[in-house]
This record gives sequence, C-alpha cells and structure tokens, in this order.
Amino acid sequence: MVKDEISKLILKPLEEIGYELKEVSFNKENGNDTLHIVVDKDDDISLDDIVKVSDLVSSILDEHDPIKSAYFLDVSSLGAEKPIDVSKLSKYVGKYVNIHVTNPIKGENYLEGYIKDVNDNILLLEIQIKANKKSLEIPLKDIDKARLAIKF
Repeated sequence: MVKDEISKLILKPLEEIGYELKEVSFNKENGNDTLHIVVDKDDDISLDDIVKVSDLVSSILDEHDPIKSAYFLDVSSLGAEKPIDVSKLSKYVGKYVNIHVTNPIKGENYLEGYIKDVNDNILLLEIQIKANKKSLEIPLKDIDKARLAIKF
C-alpha cells in the first residue's frame, strides 16, 4: 500500500527533527488524490512546524516518487485538543487540560484545569469552581485519559 511505503520513508526523518508520525492516509477528495500526514510533538505545533514538516516530506517524496499520479499533500497536527499520553503529563505543566479519572473526585470523572506539577506519581491540578481556584492532588494511576483543552 502507498501509505505503508510513505510511512516507512518519512518516519525516521520526522523523528530525527522531533516529530511523531501519527497517521498517513491517501484518499480521493473532490476528485483529487490527497495524501494526509498527521504529526505530533510534545509541545504545541505552530504553522512554522507544519511548513517545516511539509518541506521535509515533500523533498523525501520528490526523491523517492512513491505516488506516480498528481496529488495534494496535506500536513496537519492532532489539533488544539490533542490527546496526551498519560505517561507524558509532566511535559504539560502549565497547560490547560481535560482529564478522565477512574475514581471520581467529588462525584466527577472529568476534570479541567491547569497542571501545576507532576511528581511522586501525583498530578497537581488547579481547577476553578465559580470564582475560587482549588488545587487537587490526583494519583497518576487514577488518570486513564488526558487531552489538551481550550478554556473559554
């Protein structure tokens, strides 16, 4: 398959410049072949990152020519509310997140707030209840899902 060949070609070069390949797909959209590449990294992904990845992928594809027909290249990230690997939560200190806990805290399984610290297998999450800020200590073992969140 084309997507498997492309994944093999770009995986290592992307990792070497600090990106993780999350998805490769090749589809027909509006009558045009489109190659979608989704990347991630531990920090926010900017438009400059997308351009950098696009340039790298384009040069690799030009060199190896795995797709013989004309196509569009679409490089994107996981988005503003990307999932976070729970084992990497310490890299997101200061970020606003949504977490799901397996043992409810005050009757809630989903919590949103700022990660203040992660150490000794405890996540310190600052949440806001009405006008008051409160810090919660949450055992990492109780967190089964996490994602970045947008605060309104």
